[in-house]
Amino acid sequence: MTTTTGIQHISAGRRFKDLFVKALVYLAFALAVVPLVSVLWLVISNGVARLDLEFLTHSMRGIGARDAGGGAYHAIIGTLEQVLLASVISVPIGLFTAIYLVEYGQGGRLSRAISFFVDVMTGVPSVVAGLFIFAFWILFLGAQFSGWAGALALAILMMPTVVRSAEEMLRLVPNDLREASYALGVSKWRTILKVVLPTAFTGIVTGVMLAVARVAGETAPLLMTVFFTNSINNDPFNGPQMGLPLFVFDQAARPNDTAVDRAWTGALTLILIVMLLNLVARLIAWWRAPARGR
Repeated sequence: MTTTTGIQHISAGRRFKDLFVKALVYLAFALAVVPLVSVLWLVISNGVARLDLEFLTHSMRGIGARDAGGGAYHAIIGTLEQVLLASVISVPIGLFTAIYLVEYGQGGRLSRAISFFVDVMTGVPSVVAGLFIFAFWILFLGAQFSGWAGALALAILMMPTVVRSAEEMLRLVPNDLREASYALGVSKWRTILKVVLPTAFTGIVTGVMLAVARVAGETAPLLMTVFFTNSINNDPFNGPQMGLPLFVFDQAARPNDTAVDRAWTGALTLILIVMLLNLVARLIAWWRAPARGR
């Protein structure tokens, strides 16, 4: 009768290979994290000094480049309104496009054409979107610089990200759920609405937040569509409206320490806004997750 020896002895060569691969993984992680941490540290250390109530509640109206004080309230309002308008435009269009590609396209000619143009739009530089809105909306149609024009340019940049992320999440929904719904006599549109979308909701929200994070810091499209202003403009459809990326660009270009400090604080404020929006989206996704006990 033979006896088992249990776990075999691992050779020194295999242990060395295991340690070597682990070291490569940790090194890759460090190479990815160190730049991110250094950027965050640089922005926080330089921007936290001016992050006060005055900066968050006052504009730059009547404040010179070398004058102390002033704030980015007008830019914060502009960024929030422009990103909100861009999301209202791009999210429904992107979501409906993803639904068509996954549920109705089935590899047809139209779906292949849509996928091709979505891939092309994904690689379009942001300045091209700004140039298109500037040429069509402002020069051709004669509209004025406004937050709405900036939102149109940002929506062009958001749509490909929303389409691709929503499409991938919808494809991850098991076909068994769809077939079970069809077996009960539920129509296709109701299956999509009641079964597919709730199952993919968490991933769709994450994709939308990735799109928001991408466009929130874009400067080039806003330079050609929104223009500059030091005053508070709560109406995105009428007149120039500031944004935080424009505020940072404008203040950083001024050759004095006071303006540069405001630029650092503007960059920190933009990071905090994106983080806050991401946190809110994740809380909503957690609350609406199908696996969460009710």
